[in-house]
Amino acid sequence: MREKKLSYPLFGAFVALVSGMGDASAAGISARAGVIDTSVIGEYVYPANAPATPGAMQFMPEGDTFLRMNDGGTKIVKYDVATGKEIETVLDVTHTRESSISGMDGFTISPDGSKLLVRTNTTPVYRRSVKAAYYVFEIKRNILRPLSKTMAMQQAPLFSPDARMVAFVVDNNIYIKKTDYDTEVQVTTDGEKNRVINGIPDWTYEEEFSTDCSMAWAPDNTSLCYLRYDESRVPMFTFSEYSGWCAPREEFALYPGVFSYKYPVAGEPNSTVTVHSYDVDTRKTKEVSLPDANIEYIPRLEFGGNSADRLMIVTLDRAQSRMEVYVANPKSTVVKSLLVEQAKAWLNPMAYEEISFENDGFVVMSERTGWNNLYKYSYAGQELRAITSGSADVTAYYGTDALGNSYYQTVPQGDGVTNAINRVVCRVDKLGKKVETITPTEGWSSAMFNPSMSYYVVNHSTASTPPVHTLYGAKGKKVRVLEDNASYASRYAGAPVKEFFTMQSEGTTLNGYMIKPANFDSSRRYPVIMWQYSGPGSQEVVNRWRMDWDVYAAKEGFVVVCVDGRGTGARGTAFRDVVYKRLGYFETIDQIAAAHHVASLPFVDGDRIGLSGWSYGGYETLMGVTSTDSPWKAAVAIAPVTSWRYYDTVYSERFMLTPQENGSGYDEGAPVNRAARLGCRLLIMHGTADDNVHLSNTMEFVSALQAADRYCDMFLFPAMNHSINGCDARSLVYGRMIDYFRQNL
Repeated sequence: MREKKLSYPLFGAFVALVSGMGDASAAGISARAGVIDTSVIGEYVYPANAPATPGAMQFMPEGDTFLRMNDGGTKIVKYDVATGKEIETVLDVTHTRESSISGMDGFTISPDGSKLLVRTNTTPVYRRSVKAAYYVFEIKRNILRPLSKTMAMQQAPLFSPDARMVAFVVDNNIYIKKTDYDTEVQVTTDGEKNRVINGIPDWTYEEEFSTDCSMAWAPDNTSLCYLRYDESRVPMFTFSEYSGWCAPREEFALYPGVFSYKYPVAGEPNSTVTVHSYDVDTRKTKEVSLPDANIEYIPRLEFGGNSADRLMIVTLDRAQSRMEVYVANPKSTVVKSLLVEQAKAWLNPMAYEEISFENDGFVVMSERTGWNNLYKYSYAGQELRAITSGSADVTAYYGTDALGNSYYQTVPQGDGVTNAINRVVCRVDKLGKKVETITPTEGWSSAMFNPSMSYYVVNHSTASTPPVHTLYGAKGKKVRVLEDNASYASRYAGAPVKEFFTMQSEGTTLNGYMIKPANFDSSRRYPVIMWQYSGPGSQEVVNRWRMDWDVYAAKEGFVVVCVDGRGTGARGTAFRDVVYKRLGYFETIDQIAAAHHVASLPFVDGDRIGLSGWSYGGYETLMGVTSTDSPWKAAVAIAPVTSWRYYDTVYSERFMLTPQENGSGYDEGAPVNRAARLGCRLLIMHGTADDNVHLSNTMEFVSALQAADRYCDMFLFPAMNHSINGCDARSLVYGRMIDYFRQNL
């Protein structure tokens, strides 16, 4: 006998709208059925909700000046760091020699500060990568030349240290532009779409290892080293391309297009990645062979210090629990192992993504004590010292100044639970004995340093105060406030603010925040929207400014709650690693406990609680509402993973191993296998051009619902990717979500 189907209680929903919502009226969301007034909610979501910043400061090598492009993209101006005063216009597109452009999308500075790389006609490829028409600009001579005379668009251009050459990629092959002679040399010839990539990462590396360039110049400019990705064995993934409504593509107006690329799902073959060294003078290429056959990934390739015979190669096994750092001579190709780092579960990605290769050694983040700390090693592989220690996770390393002082961001020492919502910036002396906190202890602080570390900018905010950007000198002396966001703060004066709380789940203390409705009345009972992300190492409950849809939802009469369950970040490995090989299990227990905690509050209507989330949060939303003891009345899942078998190798296997090794973990943690348990109203939203979490995740889940005589509501975004951004699309996403909860809670 089949279970009872869900039905649309139309009259009941209408009664609830009219009589049950109180302040949660339809104002600003549904002027009439099927219409979302984005002009109101738009003030609270990206991009209109973004606070002001000092603007992009690109420091010149000496560190006392910086360059900034004007808003129109027609000028690049040099400023004095200390005073902020304009010194000179470095580039004006209306007054350049040899070539001319109408405007710029961005620029980078050469290592010696003599040249700029300017980009125009920028086209996104994936999350981080772009194709663009690049130009090389000689500052002293005011000469602007195309990076390539023969190829219109390039990727990942990289200056040599002396700025006399630029390596770049076109059609998966590497080229070198010699700026002195205005000539090009082709380095590789075997690049081929969906088969071989040279010098830039494949999709998986770009997405999961946070990189868009796989090249490194030797400090003496004699060698260019690069990674070659052979993705011929990686299965192809294909999805349809539509015209869409945001920047419509007319070529797909009548017949959809097809986008195909290599995407390895869990358990399938990855690209075979190898290291190569190109000699600029002889134009010969050598492969740098690594000794360990178990190497699966090479997430970092960089020269160490100022030595041309010190190519640092960072490797991982497939399980991502073992990192080995090698040093190689690019001329002789001799390789030596320097460091092995092993984890009981998975290595924190910061261990390999955030290694800092300095002149006198390299700095590694390690969780060997159960907490993320900094360690300094020599280039002989000897551990020199622990830079930090204690039971508080370090979350960023900024570098070491001329006096040997190291700067880093960390969770404040003390209570490891409640302190986890805050971040401070600290300075420790070269002996590791004197530690100073150089930012406020409450709230969230981050820093940006100039190359010489003689100046730094602190960005500080709290959940109730927008960011203030302040410039300091090396000794901590305040120089000036760059941006205080006073006018921005006035726009949101009187808006509901976050209140932090803790709660228990199976004896574990969890952090949460709550946003109560405007004109909160403790004698009333309000509907609740629970929002979460829940992914391993993530954090949503932080004492940091974020103006977003949740504040608007509170203004509309909802209580908004977020709880970081087990597996989330900044609380050490014991708290995080419990989810290893069991994604979705503990997270779901904790979100259910959070719902029961919220339902026990006297001002909450426990029968009207909804659950929502995006990406991993969408996955956990589906895990929650397909639980046998689900307490939610309605849910909204945005771009959800519905089985880790459908997601990429690096992310899925980092936490779950392969399906061949952990089939039961994959099956038990797959919402698509639990669809028959759905017992509440559900809306799924997804972009059809999502190259990250494919729309097929949603399609397979909907298919499973239909097989179980169940259904959900759907709202698709044609031609939108995982971010569902542009043309005010975020207002549509959140407006539809809030309206759905209004109708169904």
